[in-house]
Amino acid sequence: MLIHPWDSATDDDEWRAFVATHGFGDLVAGGRDRDLPVVVPTQFVLSGDEVVLHLVRSNPIWSAIDENPNVLLCVAGDWAYIPSSWKVIGDEDPSYGIPTTYYAAVQIAGRATVLREPADVAAVLRVQLGALQPDEAVVDPSEHGARLQAITAMRIGITEVRAKFKYGGNVDRAHREAVAEQLAERAGPGDAAAIDHLTRRLDAGS
Repeated sequence: MLIHPWDSATDDDEWRAFVATHGFGDLVAGGRDRDLPVVVPTQFVLSGDEVVLHLVRSNPIWSAIDENPNVLLCVAGDWAYIPSSWKVIGDEDPSYGIPTTYYAAVQIAGRATVLREPADVAAVLRVQLGALQPDEAVVDPSEHGARLQAITAMRIGITEVRAKFKYGGNVDRAHREAVAEQLAERAGPGDAAAIDHLTRRLDAGS
């Protein structure tokens, strides 16, 4: 992923907040000597310096991880298309505007630890349930007994994070504010989130 300096995360809090609020991404395992990597869309929870998740035991990703435990979790969202005419202000010619797409993307690289024992799977499920539905009354995962044998859990120790927030950081404040006004007027899917990212990074100087 190409990340220009003006699109990089301002700090760890920025990418962590984005990942925590999205919580769904593509887990990629390259395996060894495969024509293609295994890619699985999945729910996950960012917990400190690791990611936890679970998948059905028959998922093909487990064999790839057994071959090579290094994985990549890709999370992207809050995207908004910016038409060419929005990129100009004042007496600039709209026909010379360059369209783009605003978006946020985080790639988390790490080493997976596969957990197959029911007690270990239950421990991961407790973390996920506590983060995803803290107000729901549920039995402890260990109460599901044999059903725990149908799933496998994973802890990914984070080794590297690449974060990109592409929200007009390559242009001046006036041009970015003009785009924010257009986003507010359009009010389409993703536009409110794009405005939040744009204005936050504008105030932070990015």
